[in-house]
Parts: sequence; structure tokens; C-alpha cells
Amino acid sequence: MGKTILVTGAAGFIGSHAVEQLVKRGDRVIGLDNLNDYYDPARKEANLREVSDLALAKQWTGSFEFLKGDIRDRQLVADLFSDHQFDAIIHLAAMAGVRVSIDDPGLYYDVNVMGTLALLDAAVGRIGKKKPGKSPTFIFASTSSVYGNTQTVPFIPDDMCDRPLAPYAASKRASEMLAYTYHHLHGLNSTVFRFFTVYGPRGRPDMMAYKVLDNIFTGCDVPLYNDGNMYRDWTYVEDIVAGLVAAVDHPLGYEILNLGRGEPVLLTDFVKGIEQLAGGTANLTSTPMMDADIAYTFADISKTRQLLQYDPQISVPEGVSRFWQWYQTAVLPSLPPKTS
Repeated sequence: MGKTILVTGAAGFIGSHAVEQLVKRGDRVIGLDNLNDYYDPARKEANLREVSDLALAKQWTGSFEFLKGDIRDRQLVADLFSDHQFDAIIHLAAMAGVRVSIDDPGLYYDVNVMGTLALLDAAVGRIGKKKPGKSPTFIFASTSSVYGNTQTVPFIPDDMCDRPLAPYAASKRASEMLAYTYHHLHGLNSTVFRFFTVYGPRGRPDMMAYKVLDNIFTGCDVPLYNDGNMYRDWTYVEDIVAGLVAAVDHPLGYEILNLGRGEPVLLTDFVKGIEQLAGGTANLTSTPMMDADIAYTFADISKTRQLLQYDPQISVPEGVSRFWQWYQTAVLPSLPPKTS
């Protein structure tokens, strides 16, 4: 019999893929998402339809129930835990984006920290009427941004991470520490994953791969920071989800783990790969690197390999090709004409 799993941010990029894999393997998934307008909610609704259609067409044995709601709503969260006995929580809901967080740090702390706290309180029975039995495994989506401008390369989970460069990173680091506190006080199994640069089908419109294609086909303005002289540890979304699912099945006490590919690629090379597939040239606007940004990310994934047998499978060229195939079907037909 499958597990019962709460996925927050279920309509988003990574969330919809997590739901897909869990339902495919036979789990009962409750998805929570407030469908906010950080990007077009229609994109998120399309993600939900895509997953539901796949589950129906392929007759997967699991089930998916979606609930529109906000993780900051403590009564809603309490009621969820009164109604269901969760085996695991995959907590992906958050305000994303390093640069946007500088403009509205209050919102980022409210959602990312207070929302996480509500889930932790419900997981250990501090709010709601938690059903008898052990607490669920808490799996938290953090970010490589917490490493700040570290001089330790590749990035290792044992890094102090006490110099975040933006409110987004600071809010995620604060939540990592909250998860440890609840492990210490309540014995809650908590696995913290620091995601590196995730890309793939259903990607967010504010992500680089998506924006490059939008620029090629619509001419919309897209900044190219530091003339593209930045390395990113591009990680395909299915590899990320494989790590999440492994953590559902293997409670680890409290661990911080990297989820990346461990293979940094120059941004200009990443863009060239997209251009070759699309048969066009992106006209990107050269822009200085922001103070909140860094020139290099590189995940040391040895600990994740050891504890969860994590083994990323999708190379960057293959991943970009899959993203391009999805974009042609899901995005390209509805784009406005290219501007001159």
C-alpha cells in the first residue's frame, strides 16, 4: 500500500513533477497550493491538468487530491493534519527568487518562515488534532543560495552558511534551522535539500531556459548577467524529484543534503544549447551581476549519493532537449508575435 503524502506548492514547477512521480508509484497525494500570481496562475493550473490527464491516461494506481490554500493559514493547515495521517510532507511552497526578495523581504519571511513554522507545528501536533502514530517525515526544499559567496567549492552541506546575500536565502536558511529545532525538540525526521539550478518541463517563466526561448520567439527583454560569465549547476527536474522521493522512503533524523548534478556549466554555453535547438539567436541585454548574486555554483553531492543512493541521470544537453520539446507544445502556440 502506498504512502499518504502532503505536497505543498503542488501546482508549481517542481511540485507538479513530485506529485506526478508519487501518484505514478501508487501513493495518495494531497496537494496544497495558493496559486498566487508570482507568475501566471494559468500556468500552474495547466500543470495540474497535465498531471491529472497523465494519471488518468496511464491508469496510475495512486491518487491526487488538490486543495487551494495558503501554508500561512494555520487553521487550514491544522485541519489538514486533523483529517489525514501523513507519512511525509514534501514542503516546496515558497516565495521564490533571489532578486525579487530584495524588493519585498517582509513577504518572503512571512511565506517562507511563518508558513514553514505552521507546517512544523502541525507535523508534531502543536496545532490541529494530529492523528495517533509517529510524526511524518518532513522534507524541506531549501536552496543553494544559502551558501552565499562561499569560498568552499564545490559547495558542501557542512558549510556554515551564515552570510546570506538576499532575503530569499536568509529566509530559507532560517527555515532550515527551524527544521533542526523541531527535530531536536520533537524528534521530527527532517531532511533539508538545497536545490541547485533546476530546469525542465513546466519550468517557471522567470527561469533562464524559459526566458531565453521567450526572447527568441517574442523579442521580450531578458538580462544576461555578467555577460553570461557565470557557472550554474543545472539540474534536471526529474533528478531533483528522485531525491525527494528517496527521502520519503528513508527518514534520516536531521540531514542537510545537496540536490544538484555536480557539473557546473557556463551560462553562455547553456544559452547556446537552447539557441541551437530552437534554430534562433537570443538577443539578451548585457547586465552587471547583482550584489545578491554569485558567479559560480557547484554541488558536492557525495553525501546525498551515500545516504539516498542519489544518482542524477539526465545530462544538460538531454535535459535542455526535453525542455525544448515541452515548450514547443505547451508554450509556443500561445505566444504573442515577435516584436521588432
